[in-house]
Amino acid sequence: MKAIGLTNFGDPGTFEEIEVNLPDLNENQVLVEVKASSINPGDEPLRTGKIFRSSVGGQWSEKLPIFLGSDVAGIVKAVGEKVSLFQAGDRVMGLSIHSGAYQDFIAVDEEHLAKFTENISYEIAGAAPTIALTAKQALFDYGKLLKGQRVLIQGGAGGVGHITIQLAKNHGAYVITTARKNNHDFVKALGADEVYDYTEFDIADIIHEKVDLVIDTVMEASIIENNGALGEVGKKSLSVIRDNGKYVSIVSFGLNRYPMERSIEAYFFQSKPNHSDFEKIVDWIRMKELQIHIDKIYPLSPHGISEAYIHSKKQPKKGRISVSGILNKQNNQS
Repeated sequence: MKAIGLTNFGDPGTFEEIEVNLPDLNENQVLVEVKASSINPGDEPLRTGKIFRSSVGGQWSEKLPIFLGSDVAGIVKAVGEKVSLFQAGDRVMGLSIHSGAYQDFIAVDEEHLAKFTENISYEIAGAAPTIALTAKQALFDYGKLLKGQRVLIQGGAGGVGHITIQLAKNHGAYVITTARKNNHDFVKALGADEVYDYTEFDIADIIHEKVDLVIDTVMEASIIENNGALGEVGKKSLSVIRDNGKYVSIVSFGLNRYPMERSIEAYFFQSKPNHSDFEKIVDWIRMKELQIHIDKIYPLSPHGISEAYIHSKKQPKKGRISVSGILNKQNNQS
């Protein structure tokens, strides 16, 4: 079968089709024919290779090719002998943590998937898992958001950000967010009560009534360069949190090494895929309580993925960038 692998580090890097073996299933896995996936900004240090540079001589510490893509939507083709939740023919969405999703077939743990109905497209299902799971767990599992609380979402027009606005508003929170001016109407339509352009204003000078919770989704170059320490956005965020409030970051991976002042609880986390949360997400989408906004769809091909990663670094953009094998097949037939 064909898989699309990163064969050279760079910006956006070089992707090529590579022949690989059909994955073997263990007893708890599902074989999924991939129909759609998405572009994850968190793959940035993987694509460029920065995360793999050794400390000696700047040499690469990872062998190529590597296979990116964690979100997956597709059709179940086979199941392991202990799988009880799915059967061949089911439409499923979820996350792969063992292998990249940019390939014809992928083996996924049963607990990392959920079924979705035909009124949800493969492109939407393939764009949703990482961002919706991250937003849900950031707000409720780590942020412990309560009805009536004030929450600041840094980067509200992005993939995770635009989902977080909706979930917080649906939960009865007062939502403040930051976004570029051209995205203000977009985030207001999602439910934001206040929105500020972070390129023009210092949030610390604008928000006078402290917030209970900050969700920080803004990846700054300084975070990678400083081993995961707080970036400028994170530092400014702390100044607007009330005493004993919470700061949850999905970007500052070294955050947990640093003590916080004023009894602020601060967390960096990576979402943990599970069947129960994915079922909730599918229900929210099906009931139209959650909108997955797709900025653009690219073919699930080496060129399409390269173009998608290039687009992911451009402004303006909003929501998620999807890659679709269905679109690729349509292009091949035309």
